Amino acid sequence: MARRYDPERRQRIIDAAIRVVGENGIGGLSHRSVAAEADVPLGSTTYHFKTLDELLVAALRQANEGFAKALAGSAVFEAPRSGLAAALASVLGEWLAGERTGVELEYELYLAALRRPALRPVAAEWGEGVADQLARRTDPVTARALVALMDGICLQVLLTDAVYEEEYARDMLARVIDGAPGDDADGTAAGRPGRRGAPGT
Repeated sequence: MARRYDPERRQRIIDAAIRVVGENGIGGLSHRSVAAEADVPLGSTTYHFKTLDELLVAALRQANEGFAKALAGSAVFEAPRSGLAAALASVLGEWLAGERTGVELEYELYLAALRRPALRPVAAEWGEGVADQLARRTDPVTARALVALMDGICLQVLLTDAVYEEEYARDMLARVIDGAPGDDADGTAAGRPGRRGAPGT
């Protein structure tokens, strides 16, 4: 019998892998568990993803879209420079207040790169992508510092089950931003030796 044409099967397998990790952690992921979750033959998972690392790369790349989408759909890129810290703190709050399982899953896949070298380039894509977006409002160096700070705040909230303090996040983000090259009173960019100039806001 000819194999049934199923163009969505690869995506269903990725979605199933994300659900398996969400329910059972990385340790519960196997081609067999994903095939059962996706309701596809075992051979389909190995056809599309020869190794579990290949499947995890696809799952991590999809999970990475969560915060990037929240950022892109926020007021961060419309807010005045003076309001950038508040806008970023608000995005973090909304993201962390969302479906917690999805946020935790995103970080679980992200941190899996510590022991799975194949995932490291994809994990790096997250930080680089967000930094590229923020560099439009600050400069590349400051954007990377903002990503590191936001990443740390999110990890603290997730690992300690603490309440997210938006005011604290805003103040810390403002400290990073205020130390960056900004605009002089006449509107010209103020550069600093040894750092790339800030793009226009």
